[in-house]
Amino acid sequence: MRAAAKVSTCLWYDGGAEEAAAFYVSLLPDSGITEVIRPDPEGPALIVLFTLAGAPYQALNGGPHYTLTPAASIAVTTKDQEETDRLWTALVAGGGSEGHCGWLTDRFGLSWQIVPEALPRLLASPDRAAAERVQQAMLQMSKIDIAALEMAHNNK
Repeated sequence: MRAAAKVSTCLWYDGGAEEAAAFYVSLLPDSGITEVIRPDPEGPALIVLFTLAGAPYQALNGGPHYTLTPAASIAVTTKDQEETDRLWTALVAGGGSEGHCGWLTDRFGLSWQIVPEALPRLLASPDRAAAERVQQAMLQMSKIDIAALEMAHNNK
């Protein structure tokens, strides 16, 4: 048994923890399942230890007592529109739902923020009027559209 990371985020599921973890690690480089703990070797996983882009997580099949909430989400910084689109499409597929301003909920109930690296840069523009236009444009979006943000910034 591999020692778990000293600090990791635990995600609570009412079943499906292993399926969720396998899906998540398929989306990002430097990700993988590191250990599956099954009290009954023939039964479902109780805990799945995995990493997403090097960050440690645990998926727990804890039962119906608690549910995932948007109060905690996984934020992923994307390098460009192509990566933003790829992750967004994969995460909303199969029963996920789009939110606002780059937020979505996947089919397992986990909330995500898909944030192109251009967004915080444009929001922090020294031209405060341009930054405000970017924010107003973002507030109208579900998935972030980098070209539309840049147009808003440039007042076009």
